Amino acid sequence: MGIETGIFNRTKLLVGDEMMDLISRQKVIVFGVGGVGSWCAESLVRSGIKHLTIVDSDCVCITNINRQLLATTKTIGKPKVEVLKERLLEINPTAEITALQKIYSPENYTEFHLEEYDYIVDAIDSLSNKAHLLLEGSKQKGKLFSSMGAALKMDPTAIKVAEFWNVRGCPLGSALRKKMKREKTFPKHKIQCVYSEELLENQGEGGNCGTDQCVCSKKETNNADWNSKKAQINGTMAHITAIFGFTLAGLICQDIQKKSKG
Repeated sequence: MGIETGIFNRTKLLVGDEMMDLISRQKVIVFGVGGVGSWCAESLVRSGIKHLTIVDSDCVCITNINRQLLATTKTIGKPKVEVLKERLLEINPTAEITALQKIYSPENYTEFHLEEYDYIVDAIDSLSNKAHLLLEGSKQKGKLFSSMGAALKMDPTAIKVAEFWNVRGCPLGSALRKKMKREKTFPKHKIQCVYSEELLENQGEGGNCGTDQCVCSKKETNNADWNSKKAQINGTMAHITAIFGFTLAGLICQDIQKKSKG
């Protein structure tokens, strides 16, 4: 009995041999393995995905610990993709995990060979890079799923899935649509997005770890106030970012199930 027989015993009970075989043959790439993407990647591997590429340029910061799967006091300062790869291989040692410590951008997007993947997951932060990924990813044969902003939310029951142009109440989604309309560039195909209309206000102060080296205070982030000219770090909680990530993984599993039924 191979190790995978035991690992995926309960999954196979639910979906059957044919779908398990199909899951194992899919190639997935996840851009951004922070609060949302880290949970998505783990859920995919635990569901039977064996060919996974994870992309993120950041190292673990102490402020990541409250919401990111891979962030602990022992992983601070380590590249996120390397920490996550190690964890994913502990879950399934036979999986093929490619870790790329890079930023997706309009300048280097061809390096990621999007055309090779069955599924593309957008969980990145930068507004300009995210917009470009939505445009390029929607041109590919593989299916693209995207996470909108997961900050300033508390209610897990408010999390929804909708097509990109139907996302409401999300500053990040609104900023993306405005950018595309202004530049007259639009996704080629429909994109299913995970989002929430809930928008709370910060009650505390801070936003970074208080050190000059802290990356969380020096970049555009998924926690930013996209209606503001200056990016603002906003509060987040693990149960929200995890549900966003799990939902993205679930959408992929549902799509594979559709494939298995022809």
